[in-house]
Amino acid sequence: MVDLFTPCALGRLHLRNRFVRSATTSAWADERGVVGPEIVARYEELAAGGVGLIIKGHLYVDPRGKAHAGMAGISDNGHVPALADLVGGVHRNGGVIVAQINHAGCEAQAGERMGPSDLETPEWRARAMDDGEIREVIRAFGEAGRRCLDAGFDGVQLHAAHGYLLSQFLSRLANRRTDEWGGSLENRMRLLREVYLELRTRLGDDTVIGAKLNCDDFSESGFTVDESTEVAHELAELGIDFIEVSGGGFGLEAGYQARARAAEDTLAAHPALAEASFAGHCARIREATGPTPLALVDGLRTVACLQAVVDSGLADLVSMCRPFIREPDLVKKLAAGQPAATCTSCDACSSEEVFGVQMMRCTLD
Repeated sequence: MVDLFTPCALGRLHLRNRFVRSATTSAWADERGVVGPEIVARYEELAAGGVGLIIKGHLYVDPRGKAHAGMAGISDNGHVPALADLVGGVHRNGGVIVAQINHAGCEAQAGERMGPSDLETPEWRARAMDDGEIREVIRAFGEAGRRCLDAGFDGVQLHAAHGYLLSQFLSRLANRRTDEWGGSLENRMRLLREVYLELRTRLGDDTVIGAKLNCDDFSESGFTVDESTEVAHELAELGIDFIEVSGGGFGLEAGYQARARAAEDTLAAHPALAEASFAGHCARIREATGPTPLALVDGLRTVACLQAVVDSGLADLVSMCRPFIREPDLVKKLAAGQPAATCTSCDACSSEEVFGVQMMRCTLD
């Protein structure tokens, strides 16, 4: 049995345990995308609570890719000082923190809606990006990654899930291009590959670079687990340091209600995995990625499930977001014998208004 509460390595990083606070959209930034002291204090609290790896809620790499009001940025040097304060608070409390960088694409409610193809549906309206704009995005990710290191972050994570730009390019539902950026899976993954290579060139081989990847977007004609497995394999071959397996996002349809559970043989060996939404798909990705570290997110609540994820070899790290909104000291509580997170997955964790924006907090108390 693997001890979830003992140190482990992730690339050059030394984590104090196997718990990951998955990137969470907190919205605690002003209209310029600068984080405020309130969220700095919350990240200090997370670090003091014992989380092994904290992933900062997504940062936009270009103002045109700003997903929502209150989203923090890393698109210019003016964003760096406040983020450095946030990182400093985490480090002073013994934590390790990676910055998640993102471009919202057609989901840019506070930016400019653009994506791989022209879209005109009740849910999404966006124009197709031209080749020059795509290459500008690649450069923007690279420059943002450099600023992350300037701010003191211990690494970066690419957001390639949940219907944002990188996952839009992966999805046949959103990407209907016929040039080098669309069509075959090789072409649809080109943007993600080029962004990763841009970051690796700029940040060097020793910097930890990860990706959050949809295992499936659960739409009729979008991004499938078969394709996700191929993309994950490609990222592993390129030398990515870790992949966080998630799911859902662009083009959600009724299939989301029947999202994958653990395969029958896996469940038979580890019944506790039933609460892990993407366990079955993660097992397939594990086969394709070999020793590349994986983190699994969504639905994990009990120590029994967390333990089964690691003991079964499904993933190396256990990742949660909503439970840490309610209990930033959850790791310490679980280590002391609490059997599960008290989060009820009610999805009502946004009610405190700052800057005229609803900020993330638990509403159960």
